[in-house]
Amino acid sequence: MNENNDDLTSGSNDNTTRRMLVADDDPAILRLIATILEKENFTVVTARDGREAYKTLQSDCDFTAAILDVVMPHISGPELVRYMKAEERLKKIPVMMMTAEHDPKLSSDSFSAGACVFLPKPFTTAQLQIMLQMLIGKQAAE
Repeated sequence: MNENNDDLTSGSNDNTTRRMLVADDDPAILRLIATILEKENFTVVTARDGREAYKTLQSDCDFTAAILDVVMPHISGPELVRYMKAEERLKKIPVMMMTAEHDPKLSSDSFSAGACVFLPKPFTTAQLQIMLQMLIGKQAAE
């Protein structure tokens, strides 16, 4: 038996479901991230824009973490993170922000809003997995 299981599934033998909220207005990115997360044994809840993600969070706070696009219709990623950090039941959900935009202000806005990690697009599966480990590790440390 391997005692040093450092992959993303370690510690998931308890009965809690690992759920991830993913919000992006690009359907191809949503599918790609959902596929990668499902291979890592996450249940994925997707939202096609900031408003859809906001509505999901109003009724559901049982997420291991969230991955949000910075630039989305209706409600931006940083606005959504600020809402999450202001709500007691949502503020412990760690957030990864991602964007294809090359404006350094977007990453600083994301971190100041409360995001834990930032992933530039395009990204590889390995880059997403590394950021996920950082994101989940951040939650485990709190």
